[in-house]
Order: sequence, then structure tokens, then C-alpha cells
Amino acid sequence: MFAHSAFMNLKPTTGTEFLKTVGTGIVPLLRKQIGFQDQMTLSDSCGRGVVAVSFWDQQENMQAYHSSGYPEVLKFLGKFLDGTPHVRTFEVVSSTLRNAAARAAA
Repeated sequence: MFAHSAFMNLKPTTGTEFLKTVGTGIVPLLRKQIGFQDQMTLSDSCGRGVVAVSFWDQQENMQAYHSSGYPEVLKFLGKFLDGTPHVRTFEVVSSTLRNAAARAAA
């Protein structure tokens, strides 16, 4: 499994609308991408520092998303961002994510 993470700073007072847009615009777009597994959004205590992490089955599918889907995501989020997101990719070497999904389905 692979992770695509975007570290972002939000403009003041945009956190609530940002999260709404993630739920109604970004997540449905991600679900259409081949190899998409899951997504999580993390926020610091003041709500302006955000990390969005998406999980992918294969590196090739994550890279395809970064090339084609991620630019579309940036269009959705542009009005909320203070600066350019810093993107990093990772190989997931340990996770309970798959186990949690299996438990939830049971």
C-alpha cells in the first residue's frame, strides 16, 4: 500500500468549509480513481494546518492519481489554501487500516 500526503495551510476561518468540500467533492472524486483505498484528513489544534492522506493499492495507481486526479483536487481546494501544499509520497510499511476495515465490515 502507498500513501499520498499533502501538507497544507488553510486561510483563516475556512476550516469548516474546507472539510465540507473534502466530504462532498474530494472523497467522491477519489473513489472514482483506480486503486484508491482510503482517505483521512488531519488537522492541528488551531485548524489551519492540515494533512490530507490518501491510500493506494499500488504505487502506479498513486502516481496516476498524482498526475491526473490531484490537479483537479487542487482546483477544488484553491480558495481555502494559504500557499502551495507540500506533497510527499510514502510506502506504507505498517498499518492496521486494512484490519480496521475488515472489522467494520464484520
